[in-house]
Amino acid sequence: MTEGESSLFERMMSGEIPAEFVHHDERTIAIRDINPQAPVHVLVVPRKRYRNAAELAEDDPELLAELFRVAKNIAEREGVAESGYRLLFNTNEDAGQTVFHVHLHLLGGRQLGALAQQV
Repeated sequence: MTEGESSLFERMMSGEIPAEFVHHDERTIAIRDINPQAPVHVLVVPRKRYRNAAELAEDDPELLAELFRVAKNIAEREGVAESGYRLLFNTNEDAGQTVFHVHLHLLGGRQLGALAQQV
């Protein structure tokens, strides 16, 4: 994705690409992941594009906190708040980030296990 090119999420927000929205407001959206890794797998995305979580934290810490508040509310609505859920940012290529418009993964609905393999 080049600087002037719309991100996947921007194209979803404009309606160019279909998505299953579970939340939207003036600053954020949340959509179901098209390749879910858990029974509940929702992506919480700021409408304004930031490359990754570090850039978002530096430029707009309040928006970063808002992503977590939205995720909490979705976890409650999806019925996973009580049993537990995971919130995860992938930041840059080695962490598995493939869409360079920051997004927070909300995963739940089953035992999730370890985050990474031991070295």
